[in-house]
Amino acid sequence: MRPTPRKAFAASVLTVAVLAGVSLPATPAAATPHAAPSAAACTPAQVVTNGGFESGTSPWSQSSTSVITNRTGQTAHGGTTFAWLDGVGSTHTDTLSQSVTIPSGCSSATLTFWLHIDTAETTSSTAYDKLTAKIGTTTLATYSNLNKNTGYAQKSFDVSAFAGQTVNVAFTGTEDSSLQTSFVVDDVALDTSGDTTPPADSTRTPAAPSYTVSLSSNTSGTVWTGHESATFTNASSTALSELYLRLWDNYHGTCSSPPITVSNVTGGTAGALSVDCTALKIDLSTPLTQGQTATIGFDLGITVPSGADRFGHDGAFSFIGNALPVLAVKDAAGWHLDPYTNNGESFYSLAADFKVTLDHPSTLLVPATGASVDTPGSSGRTITTATATKVRDFAWAAGPFTKISGTSTAGTPINVYSVTGISSANAQSMLTTAKTAVDAHAARFGAYPYGELDAVIDNNFWFGGMEYPGFVLDLVSTTALTHEIGHQWWYGIVGDDEYNSPWLDEAFTDYATDLALNKTGASCWNSVSWASTAEKITNSMAYWDTHSSRYSTVIYGYGKCALHDLRRVLGDTAMAKLLKDYATSHWYGVSTTAEFKAAAQAATTTDLTSFWTQHRIDG
Repeated sequence: MRPTPRKAFAASVLTVAVLAGVSLPATPAAATPHAAPSAAACTPAQVVTNGGFESGTSPWSQSSTSVITNRTGQTAHGGTTFAWLDGVGSTHTDTLSQSVTIPSGCSSATLTFWLHIDTAETTSSTAYDKLTAKIGTTTLATYSNLNKNTGYAQKSFDVSAFAGQTVNVAFTGTEDSSLQTSFVVDDVALDTSGDTTPPADSTRTPAAPSYTVSLSSNTSGTVWTGHESATFTNASSTALSELYLRLWDNYHGTCSSPPITVSNVTGGTAGALSVDCTALKIDLSTPLTQGQTATIGFDLGITVPSGADRFGHDGAFSFIGNALPVLAVKDAAGWHLDPYTNNGESFYSLAADFKVTLDHPSTLLVPATGASVDTPGSSGRTITTATATKVRDFAWAAGPFTKISGTSTAGTPINVYSVTGISSANAQSMLTTAKTAVDAHAARFGAYPYGELDAVIDNNFWFGGMEYPGFVLDLVSTTALTHEIGHQWWYGIVGDDEYNSPWLDEAFTDYATDLALNKTGASCWNSVSWASTAEKITNSMAYWDTHSSRYSTVIYGYGKCALHDLRRVLGDTAMAKLLKDYATSHWYGVSTTAEFKAAAQAATTTDLTSFWTQHRIDG
């Protein structure tokens, strides 16, 4: 995903509290637990009950019956109910708390909540009214009237140090004698995941997934129902008795009304949803030993919400990214069940084969990942069958698009689908850009393997652009489209754990974009200015979601500048060979920071130790 001024504006809603209140937030919890957690097995879970306040007040404790409310004057982040602390305009204190137990054996525990602040205070320098968020006796952050924002902002804190403990999650709001400040909290969650005891080997499994999907849409293309099956092999020497499906787009709804529904599971038994209902555990009917293959199946429902998003509909045009459930990855760190991030990507999956049949009204065009063939369906309907090999995800769109097509000089078919309002000149410009970009990237990193490439253009995308294999969403922007097409290599072909190592796809893609647009990156490292000693190019999305104003600057800007700097150390020819060889050796695989550093070191006789330290590239 490529941040743009639009995304920067939207992202500011998510981060203003962290930035404007820089003198107030405490360091995230680092307290020593009272008792060291035992190395028990971790069952990933969301341990806050009724975090969206939709099921009454229990088990929350509140200072008055008006804290958890649906009264007019404020709105919920999701559903209809929220917690409204203060907003009185006189000396006042409100409290809200819940006792939670964080299970032992989980290596990751993350507390998140959505916060909206509005105020009648006019000062830009004095924190008159404050909200404190605590876990146990540890203050996680303090916000104030200085952090007012126009919408909700998600806050995220690592509370892994409290594994094995029962503690209070608590919010305290205080107002001074005049001028109201309202602190509105919603969708509180505490997600746990990750075994402290890793499996016997580091092999990534379930391996070689193959998905078969058949869906039928309503007349507008906003509701899809049908069936999905997934066949997979256990590549690990450790027996596989369970797996997890990632239902990523449940982030865009609520657990009580999820956009993605899975039912009637075969081949295993469905457990509870976790990680804000984006992970579904399935206990396999028969454990798989190494090399054994199994298939699970389930009925699938998809409801596309309103909004020009990577999962949403902009009027008559639906964009359906990350909607198909995919298998989570298990490796030496255990199951990867990271939370969804709207600031970047959380998606980590292995290369898979997809055959997806989409039955839809003939009035809708349906661009999709892979090579598509349209055949007549029942009266007034068309069946689009899309087949894709060795891709990490599958996305599609549906709507009365205007379509133009062409072929790049190297022979890649390109389709540009435009929503209403995109001029024919702009569509043609994007087709030209796509042709040039796909050939430029292919010449540097290896031939484009996915057959056709579809680009869906809508200037209402708040996020700028978004990448999927063989399918991208974008604004009318030469730079952004060149970037998203670059992701076909850096994320698509050369995969990575996007939540824990976002620089491996975004920095590499922005570097590739510079090269494709003949930008040298001369002296760009000279403008680097770190915000703190904790800030590093290799930080995970857990860090960037709490420092989101710096995400684009560091991951995209400093990341690509570090690669430009590495090119100056190695020389143009050696750097070009390094990246092409590295892509080849990780083709359809997964890249790690350690592997890239080792490959770079092998490409030069210069000791790169100080280079990695200077550029804050750890791992």
